[in-house]
Amino acid sequence: MNAVFQRFYVALLFLFIAAPIIVIVVFSFDANRFPSIPWGGFSLEWHKAAFEDAMIRAAFWNSVKVGLVTATGATLLGFAAAYLDFRYNFFGKRAFVLLVAVPPAVPVSILGMAMLAFLSRIGLFGQIGGIMVAHIAIASSFAMALIRLRLEDFGTELEPAARNLGASHLQALRHVVIPFCAPSIVAAFLLSAAVSFDEFMVAWFVGGVHETLPVRILNLLQGQVNPKINAIGTVVLFISITLVVVAQRLISLRTTRDEKE
Repeated sequence: MNAVFQRFYVALLFLFIAAPIIVIVVFSFDANRFPSIPWGGFSLEWHKAAFEDAMIRAAFWNSVKVGLVTATGATLLGFAAAYLDFRYNFFGKRAFVLLVAVPPAVPVSILGMAMLAFLSRIGLFGQIGGIMVAHIAIASSFAMALIRLRLEDFGTELEPAARNLGASHLQALRHVVIPFCAPSIVAAFLLSAAVSFDEFMVAWFVGGVHETLPVRILNLLQGQVNPKINAIGTVVLFISITLVVVAQRLISLRTTRDEKE
């Protein structure tokens, strides 16, 4: 009885948290211009209207480009930071790990203002490259955390064994360490892309006229109520959930395989 009550409570809690998201998805397919009950019937009109909007398409492709560059850069930096933390002991190591972990812990408004000041000094403010740099700084922390967790299961004798068999440091890294970390590297790539695709505050601060999709949603919200917002939100939600679920699935499959072995 207690277990049934706990499941019922968790289900209610989940429904409460997910209710606003469910409303957005449901009304993105509503034929009515304004969300209202009763439902006006199923329609793809607002998804079509969003797709035909040139500014929304431009913002979408900006988000895709920023997401791919962010995912690549954050994964490379995250792997380097995780491997450095795992393999070496050096002066200031604790400060180094703390520095990598700081960006997600800083309020996004403060982080946005800091990025604005920094990027203005180096000439990247108002450029899409500035958004990429800012998002890489944020997402690298998540990538490092995922890869570092994977390295916890890496046998400390494997890399030295490869070196003893004649492999150089780079060969051992390429043929032993990276294949072992491959699932977490892919997961870090997907999660970093999801973080970038969802982020809007920093992109709004530093992007100037280069809008990402979340920034375009914010600008639409500042005008009249626009039913295209629900359609865009549904697409962003679907992409983000897909990236996170695939990343989580990769980690779970690898963990299960390791336990069986």
